[in-house]
Amino acid sequence: MEKTKIAVLVSGGGTNLQALIDAQEAGKLNSGKIVLVVSNKEGAYALERAEKAGIPALTLTRKACGSQEAFEAALQAALEEAGTELIILAGFLSILSGEFTKKWPERIINVHPALIPSFCGKGFYGLKVHEAALSYGVKVTGATVHFVNEVPDGGRIILQKAVEIKEGDTPEVLQRRVMEEAEWILLPQAAELVSEQIKNEKEGKKA
Repeated sequence: MEKTKIAVLVSGGGTNLQALIDAQEAGKLNSGKIVLVVSNKEGAYALERAEKAGIPALTLTRKACGSQEAFEAALQAALEEAGTELIILAGFLSILSGEFTKKWPERIINVHPALIPSFCGKGFYGLKVHEAALSYGVKVTGATVHFVNEVPDGGRIILQKAVEIKEGDTPEVLQRRVMEEAEWILLPQAAELVSEQIKNEKEGKKA
């Protein structure tokens, strides 16, 4: 049975994309296959990672498209053309509209660098999440992979993993530990889980 076709949306360096590529090459991501990488930032290093792995990649910016609606229409067209069945947000820093996410119910997953419902929602992204965790004084943080719906960080949780906060942590040090100990492990696991579900559903329909 053919694999679930995955599109990965990125904005920056693409370390989470690399974790997915590595998992795919190691056979840990076996039920799905990355067929497209889309960056909403010109020159994102993630595009080079895709190219090295032989994955088709393109850049779509809201500025070039003229509006969020036009950006999402172009994105939808590119996803459809690639036959996308699952979208993974891997450090994608643009919030997708409710109109867009409704077209993909439980077909978009995101990794968030905290244990939802802590330090999540509008305004919590990148280093800001880790700054908030440290200033609040929590002893444990982590990462969450969840489905995306119209509420930022509000979709059903798929997997979570805790990461200890250590004495003297800076936001940058904590960010790196959360990536290494949680994000890069959880995202490929969740991608495999959801890809397998989609594959099974397709096989069930054909049976």
